Amino acid sequence: MRRPYTKLLNSLTLPVVATACCLAVSAPAHAVDGWDAEKALIEDGKFYANMRYRYEMVEQDSLTQDAKASTVRTRFGYETGVFEGFQALGEIEAVGKLGSEKYNDTVNGKTSYPTVADPHGVELNQAWISWSGLPDTKIKAGRQRVNIDNQRFVGAVGWRQNEQTFDAAFIENSSIPDLDLQYGYIRNVNRIFGSDHPLGDLSSDSHILHAAYTVDDWLKVAAYGYFLDFDLPAASGLSNQTYGVRATGSHSFNDVKFAYQAEYAMQEDYGSSMLNYDADYFHVSPSVSWGGLTIAAGFESLEGDGTNAFRTPLATLHAFNGWADKFLATPAMGLEDSYVKVVYKADGIHEWIDSTKFIAVYHDFESEQGSTDYGTEWDFKVARKLPHPDFLKGASAEIKYVNYDAGTISSDTQKYVFVLNVNF
Repeated sequence: MRRPYTKLLNSLTLPVVATACCLAVSAPAHAVDGWDAEKALIEDGKFYANMRYRYEMVEQDSLTQDAKASTVRTRFGYETGVFEGFQALGEIEAVGKLGSEKYNDTVNGKTSYPTVADPHGVELNQAWISWSGLPDTKIKAGRQRVNIDNQRFVGAVGWRQNEQTFDAAFIENSSIPDLDLQYGYIRNVNRIFGSDHPLGDLSSDSHILHAAYTVDDWLKVAAYGYFLDFDLPAASGLSNQTYGVRATGSHSFNDVKFAYQAEYAMQEDYGSSMLNYDADYFHVSPSVSWGGLTIAAGFESLEGDGTNAFRTPLATLHAFNGWADKFLATPAMGLEDSYVKVVYKADGIHEWIDSTKFIAVYHDFESEQGSTDYGTEWDFKVARKLPHPDFLKGASAEIKYVNYDAGTISSDTQKYVFVLNVNF
């Protein structure tokens, strides 16, 4: 395991208690109606497994070595059926390396190589119990995957081999038509770096408030407040409170579809933070689709004052500001990302090409204060589902190429990535 057993047991207190509660509830139910309990736990339950192989090569001009990371992630778990409103899930995740370890995985000390943040190890990835016994309400407690909106503020970081999960309790309610309400309390964040990293686990006293109202297809509005407080002194600078509003929607005219997203948030220090700052966030992106082609343009701004900048410590950061991952932490002078994205899904061309998705993105990065040139980036991706034998539930593959042309941030970087994903 990735850490001493005493620390591991402490980190799993909430998930283990949740699982114990599930068993405690199921036991008397079994005594009353053994067939229903057995059916929910066994017949309606399901085992599942996933295996993802990835080869990631990184060439970075400022480092003497090229990273060559060949890793495989395996997940397997069991999800029960629903009995008296209760359901539970347990999932194990293992990340291993194939061949030599010629990359900096953030904990192996190989700093002469570029970073590929996929440390190897085994952990309990999810262990939760949920209850939906109240009308239009669901409560989930334990170690769980959490993705909110587009994951700009809270997400599972699904791109990395070891995903980010949360020891948390969430309650969702949809009693009012078209309105979804959510509250969450996060006690610990299990980050992608693993428990051997000093910031791999963030002990937390954080609160998530989120409300989403759907007017129609052309307008869905979300309002949120994220109050993040982390205990570790090294992580105190990550503590912040953020209030924001997000609008998304789409409308079709004959065969042409127009869509948009627009978001604004304001942030300041909070809780254990020793900082004193406030910063704004803004993002707007319209798009147009016709047939299998989608063209989008966007502008995203994270404010900085030269000392402190807008922070998103729980985000799925790889999805934003370029796949080279040069802006996982917002520069002190802030960040402005102007981008254009083109997506094409082939259809009616040839059976070998149909359903293949082609993506190209161009980014132009500048500082939010002073318009300093941070560089430009081209991102390319080809992905498709693969034919597979009947004993598999699905298979897919993707190829990525990333070219970051540095300005005043980092150095010129190229990435070559191949991914094979199989579901059992």
